[in-house]
Amino acid sequence: MAVLSPFHLAIPVNDLEKCKSFYQNTLNCTPGRSSNQWADFNFFGHQLVLHYDANHQPKLHHNEVDGHAVPVPHFGVVLLWEDFNIFAIHLKESSIQFIIEPYVRFKGLKGEQRTMFFYDPSGNALEFKSFKNLDQLFVA
Repeated sequence: MAVLSPFHLAIPVNDLEKCKSFYQNTLNCTPGRSSNQWADFNFFGHQLVLHYDANHQPKLHHNEVDGHAVPVPHFGVVLLWEDFNIFAIHLKESSIQFIIEPYVRFKGLKGEQRTMFFYDPSGNALEFKSFKNLDQLFVA
């Protein structure tokens, strides 16, 4: 597998201070540069920028995947198989309200993966997942 470059993602938030606290204290992301209108975070090796938008209203749309209502849009990170449970336990201890509780999707099939979904304080949906076999990340 090729070495991946970090991505850059900018998302709207309607409460910058609450979201800064969430990403830093709940998800353990390291803060970077910031102003009173935006804040950078090291999001698992990627650059996430929270941009303040007082009028931001999350889009509450879902598509069915493996019998679950998956929020669209969403973003997140693929974790190592062993790290997924550790992170899920940390989130449960942090009282995260899951949209989809951590579970194994496509069990015994190509692309078997652990996944979980939750919202940040501004209603942006996040998914964290891990693949039993990372080589199957893009298998059709």
